[in-house]
Amino acid sequence: MRKRFNLHYLAWTVIVMLVFGVLLTGCGQATPPNNSGAAGSGGSKFKVKVGYIDSLSGPAAAYGKSTEAGIKIAIDEVAKAGGPTIELVERDDSFKPDLAEASAKELVMNQNIDILVGTINSASALAVSKYAKDNKVLFINSDSMSEKITGAQGHRYVFSIVGNTAMIGKAGAYQMSKMPYKRYWLAGSDYEFGHSVVNSVWTNLQQMKPDVQKINESWWRVGESDFSSYINAIRAAKPDAVYVGSGGGDTVAFLKAINQSGLNKEVPIFIHAATDHDSLRPLGQDAPEGVYGTAFYFNYFPDNAMTKSFGEAYKKVTGNYPGFAGLNGYLTIKFLAAAIDKAGSTDKEKIIDALEGLSLDTPVGKGTIRKEDHQLMLPMVFGKTVKSANLPYLITTDNVLIPADKIMPSVEEVLKTRKK
Repeated sequence: MRKRFNLHYLAWTVIVMLVFGVLLTGCGQATPPNNSGAAGSGGSKFKVKVGYIDSLSGPAAAYGKSTEAGIKIAIDEVAKAGGPTIELVERDDSFKPDLAEASAKELVMNQNIDILVGTINSASALAVSKYAKDNKVLFINSDSMSEKITGAQGHRYVFSIVGNTAMIGKAGAYQMSKMPYKRYWLAGSDYEFGHSVVNSVWTNLQQMKPDVQKINESWWRVGESDFSSYINAIRAAKPDAVYVGSGGGDTVAFLKAINQSGLNKEVPIFIHAATDHDSLRPLGQDAPEGVYGTAFYFNYFPDNAMTKSFGEAYKKVTGNYPGFAGLNGYLTIKFLAAAIDKAGSTDKEKIIDALEGLSLDTPVGKGTIRKEDHQLMLPMVFGKTVKSANLPYLITTDNVLIPADKIMPSVEEVLKTRKK
């Protein structure tokens, strides 16, 4: 009798435990944390850690902090919309390539992160990209504009959300070729981006307008504060126009110098990002008027609902309207989240496959990541600086939206550079 009772008791115990286990699983409480990239049960969202490396201090801190703000806005929007939950782990590279590379290694080895985003410094981006290639880590370049990133040094594990110097060169030359200037002085900051953008503009301008001439060039160190000797040399040469390749704090410093010297009233000056909010805002009303520039984004152009919506969302969080860096940080996360949803996984290899050819609507129009080189294709804006009636800093006028197909290097051109 006791034996039969024990058997019945044991049987009922097993049944109760099985039923209880099923109930727990159905409630999502007995499922272990999902680290394999598969979707959790009960409609739970994907979770992923992303390492963000950028210049949050140093000469390009304004851009790094703008990117950071855009990234965090996108993370919140994605989560509220039921998309992936993204945990951001940040590292400051202080605009130093060696520190950026060291940060990438630390994030991967110590934080178990295999998705990296950043950086504003092109040399830093190239260093992180090489590490990503060697270690099969996904790296999404949000800000650096060297064409080498998705060009000569491109590979499976790197994508670029920001336009590069090849695109900047074509966009700038496209508009400059329509102007009457022939004799140019070339100048810029003596580092990767400076040389790359000047070379791109000049190569394209020579093709579009063969009678242009380079009368001389000059290069200053990154972080230069005294531009008087360079400005005096330009004045003495009397060029028809000047093209300057600079970025970050150097653009702000040079804009200040030409405003104080009045050079902008003597000769037309072209500078990529001279028209961007992050370059003009620090100078207030002391920025030079009439300076031409290409830019990736203005919150007031083109005039559409999505452009205005992102601009106001960014201003609500930061107190300022965004420049290109804020937009690119925002788009970096939007594309990553969309790729995770498309892949149905947080596995980096599947995310890479999903990013290739992915299209999204953006504040500047539809953007598509080209499958062959992993470069986001977007239009670019060309305009010139003018005082604003509503804002305490300069904005742009005579804006022209240059379509992506006018500024993208061909796939053949890009792949040819990878074979050299």
